[in-house]
Amino acid sequence: MSALWHAFTDQLHGFLFGIYPYICAGIFLVGSLIRFDRDQYTWRSGSSQMLRTRQFRLGSNLFHLGILFIFFGHLVGLLTPHALYEHFITAREKQMLAVIAGGVAGALCFIGLTMLLHRRLFDERIRRTSTTIDIAILALLWVQLTLGLTTLPFSIAHSDGGTMLQLSAWAQHIVTFRAGAADYVRGTDLVFQMHMVLGMTLFLLTPFSRLVHIFSAPVWYLGRNWQIVRRRGGATARPGPVAAPHAGPAE
Repeated sequence: MSALWHAFTDQLHGFLFGIYPYICAGIFLVGSLIRFDRDQYTWRSGSSQMLRTRQFRLGSNLFHLGILFIFFGHLVGLLTPHALYEHFITAREKQMLAVIAGGVAGALCFIGLTMLLHRRLFDERIRRTSTTIDIAILALLWVQLTLGLTTLPFSIAHSDGGTMLQLSAWAQHIVTFRAGAADYVRGTDLVFQMHMVLGMTLFLLTPFSRLVHIFSAPVWYLGRNWQIVRRRGGATARPGPVAAPHAGPAE
């Protein structure tokens, strides 16, 4: 029985860290393109700011500031080869830098996300206008962020940088389509593995949720055409200079 269980967990490990990343990436890319092509009117952030501004501005700013720092920190930290920075900073120093910077950004993000999730769940107006996927995505992001913060003590315990190098090797093998990527995750703490699997799952869910707005930036508004506004019961208001009022005959 133990042999069967060992074989099952071995196959599951190989799937989660060797095959599942490509499934998530494929659905993320293809699904996002299909949604942009077929359902552009649903391509939005689904903001609830108009329903209630309390908690929103501070929570949204903290969340986005933290999540952007965390995302690009993970991107650079995992995909930068060790040979490029080993002459300037050791693996131990890099890991401690990641713990400190990631801890600060994670704390800010956690506070902001908790505020956003609280108003989404406990404000009656916002709750009625929220979809199931809206609430589910916020909840999953909250769990993912909690897992990320939970990894910090484990990173401090492995302060030699060995775990960081293992995870970096996994990520670099995945993006370069090299075999044996899952082997680099073996032996790492379960919390790291849970954090990785949930992170990949969030990418898989992106095309079906409001997360698609991560692709969008309002730069197109700078060059778009004028919008024609029709007044109710009146003439069309067109852009351009306003004509001066006609002066009557002098008396």
